[in-house]
Amino acid sequence: MMTSKLSSSVLALSTTALLMSCGQKPKEQTKNNTKPNVVFIYADDIGFGDLSCNGAKTISTPNVEKLANSGVRFTNVHSGAATSTPSRYAMLTGEYAWRKEGTGIAAGDAGMIIRPQIYTLADMFKDANYHTAAIGKWHLGLGEKTGTQDWNGHITPGLSNIGFDYSYIMAATGDRVPCVFVENGSVVNLDPNDPISVSYTDSFPGVPTAKNNPHLLKLHPTQGHDQAIINGIPRIGYMKGGNAALWQDENIADSITTKAIQFIEQNQNEPFFLYLATNDAHVPRLPHPRFAGKSGMGSRGDAILEFDWTVGQIMETLKRLGLEENTIVVLSSDNGPIVDDGYADQAIELLGDHKPAGPYRGGKYASYEGGTRVPCIVSWKGTIEPKVSNALLCQIDWIKSFASAVGVTVPEGAAPDSENQWDSWTGKNEKGREYLVLQNQDNNLSITDGSWKYIEPANGPAYNIHTGTEVGNSKDPQLFDLTNDEGETTNCALIAKEKAEQLHTKLQEIKDNRVGLKQN
Repeated sequence: MMTSKLSSSVLALSTTALLMSCGQKPKEQTKNNTKPNVVFIYADDIGFGDLSCNGAKTISTPNVEKLANSGVRFTNVHSGAATSTPSRYAMLTGEYAWRKEGTGIAAGDAGMIIRPQIYTLADMFKDANYHTAAIGKWHLGLGEKTGTQDWNGHITPGLSNIGFDYSYIMAATGDRVPCVFVENGSVVNLDPNDPISVSYTDSFPGVPTAKNNPHLLKLHPTQGHDQAIINGIPRIGYMKGGNAALWQDENIADSITTKAIQFIEQNQNEPFFLYLATNDAHVPRLPHPRFAGKSGMGSRGDAILEFDWTVGQIMETLKRLGLEENTIVVLSSDNGPIVDDGYADQAIELLGDHKPAGPYRGGKYASYEGGTRVPCIVSWKGTIEPKVSNALLCQIDWIKSFASAVGVTVPEGAAPDSENQWDSWTGKNEKGREYLVLQNQDNNLSITDGSWKYIEPANGPAYNIHTGTEVGNSKDPQLFDLTNDEGETTNCALIAKEKAEQLHTKLQEIKDNRVGLKQN
């Protein structure tokens, strides 16, 4: 198994590049011209306004911009939820996460949230005879039940049970233990003489914690994140052992990008589906030293530059292998942006005039547009005409849209909330969805038709108590005219009562139509 502590130099040592550098030609490819490859590049906590293709002036993301110029850049695409776990669940299953219990933000030792009997996006591509892989951030749990994983053996159920032939994933997410990569169900580089122990309730005797040993930290928390210390960084949860398997945060992007390139190279002659989920902008933010200080906006800005680099590496690989015109590349983000999410990394102090959510109100955790309106690009060189589209779309539609594109019939009852929006994803239809339901951190719901947005009355704090960011909860109904007030500054619920009532009724219909139909 490959070490998780990879540097950028490894990227230059791919098989094909080595052959070429030695004066040898790579093996002749037999390209499959009937089914396009599909690559999903899924950013973490990157907002609509974080990318220069969407108008950001304080940061440049040229590789993303080049991708946008080659395909359809969407301005009204949404993640399924305003936080990571439910948005990823909805995207991979085609089911609104609010219909399924246990899809909230997953603990580091959560059991598998997408159960093997649930039909997934990866299953769909398998049905179309694609090779499939998930590489990078997962944050959807592993193993049978919470806290029962055998981190020192084979972890099952795992991603092979939900359609992925190959997986190389972060065990949880960056700020939660265990801080290791799991490849095909086993921890990478684990020394059997130094087994891993994980607890989310009790610390381990003799193992320093961030709360009691702040002098050991190279990055300090602003809230929470005061338990295990891994690589000088405080985390959520306690961990001991597994020292040879621990990732170095500065090398995470290199590690997953290298694995993604290897998967593409190894499967270049047959159709493949690659789900590449980056970690860059999610806390803790420690980009590789070659990006440190380059953005002028601290580590969060540097992490966005690192994400752009990953995009460039993938696109260069496709070009080098002659796969550009036979590969659909989709780029998006799991939810809106957050600036201070628990670490003192100067993200707020160095933000300057940059607006991570662009013109939209709120961000990660929120019911407002900044919570779920995310960057999105779909590129298929030579097939999709470059343009900008304002079609109302959601990531939950990918499963049925791509099923249509590759000739797969999704089983009855699977992906119940997904819609076939293939014409909209390829820029042929400007309308998109008629209605879309979205959820915030407290699972409170809103509905939009693309022009108006209704947020149902809900209990819960108006602000996230940890980050101080607004989340959109109110005991009063909220209605916003997105056409004339994209920043959601004026609540029109009392002015446009008829529209508010119409959207309220539609939201209830969508909720009630699925009562009792949850998948197990």
